Amino acid sequence: MLKIYTDTDTDFYPSIAAEYGYKLISMPYSIDAKTTYPYVDFKEFDAHAFYDVLRGGVLPTTSAISKEQYIKYFQADFKAGHEILYVHFSRNMTNTFDAMDQAVAELKAQYPDARFEEIDTKGITTISYAIVREVGDLVKAGKTLDEILAWAREEVDHFAMYFFADDLKFFRRSGRVSGLAATMGTLIGVRPLIHMSQEGKMVSVGTAKGRLNAMTFLVDKVGELGQDIDKHRICIGHTDAPEIAHNIAQMIEKKYGPQDIVFVDVNPTAGSHCGPNGVGVCFHAKNR
Repeated sequence: MLKIYTDTDTDFYPSIAAEYGYKLISMPYSIDAKTTYPYVDFKEFDAHAFYDVLRGGVLPTTSAISKEQYIKYFQADFKAGHEILYVHFSRNMTNTFDAMDQAVAELKAQYPDARFEEIDTKGITTISYAIVREVGDLVKAGKTLDEILAWAREEVDHFAMYFFADDLKFFRRSGRVSGLAATMGTLIGVRPLIHMSQEGKMVSVGTAKGRLNAMTFLVDKVGELGQDIDKHRICIGHTDAPEIAHNIAQMIEKKYGPQDIVFVDVNPTAGSHCGPNGVGVCFHAKNR
């Protein structure tokens, strides 16, 4: 029997995880030395309240989970001899998967009849959300584990995501965006433009003067790189910026016609690095 997992850094939350049958691994963040596990320490994510705390000057930190925590998540399915598939955020953005690898090796030694596979979405937050949902659709359609893995080998690099940040102090401290100049964004109205690379890293691709230009850049990328966009969801993620997200959706539909657009609240762990008022667009693409 196939058992599927994802994590909260993919923007999945309990109700949508349950819809697809995913088991949800909680990725923590810390504020004032208090560590919080999403959907373990609270039932629903209040995005507005969380990002308002960040607007007040708080800079959260994030951390990896331990080998022992991974064992607790996976052990029952290993013991039952199930096929296990974990669709997760980018390995190149964290060291948490070192602990996972240790846990899986230990469990495989104990329970050799189980099969463990993973799909690295090579992204985080909204791009991962889009891929996790597509995998969930395949599971619902009755595809086998090997069929799903074959799909992922072909398709993961055909999901692109571009986004802009509103306040660079969060990214500066995390150091998670390559090519990001230390002075970028200190000029009034300048917004950095970032994308998820094929290597699963956040990379700076330039700047835009003013929010409208940043929004236009995202919309234009859909046309420049988009492939079969009407056959896939367009996912617009935001860090408590619903009005901007909806304005971008209107711009997309005005330019490219009606689309299946999904709005996504960026999870608090990833949002700790992005800060409030950021918006990103994920779409099916010729390449990233």
